[in-house]
Amino acid sequence: MASKLYMPDGSSRVVTPANGVHWTLEELQGFVGGYIEVVRTTDLKFMVVNEEGKLPHLNLPYNRAATELNSRLDAIVGPAVVVDTLLEMDGPDDEN
Repeated sequence: MASKLYMPDGSSRVVTPANGVHWTLEELQGFVGGYIEVVRTTDLKFMVVNEEGKLPHLNLPYNRAATELNSRLDAIVGPAVVVDTLLEMDGPDDEN
């Protein structure tokens, strides 16, 4: 399943999980640069952002496009990945 990566510089691109179906935690953490937090978008999709993005020592840049998609009234900083469903993030366990 394809998702969209929104960068703070205003660019965006379609991204696809390595296995073509479900994102791994490591893939999502790689995009956002740390621990993830999932927030809803205004069109009821799911946006993965850096959970600690607003901590001063990270100094992540404001992401206008992601902020405009955020259903909460709070700013998004750093890269953000938008996925259509939670199923894309809830794949089978790696051990199975």
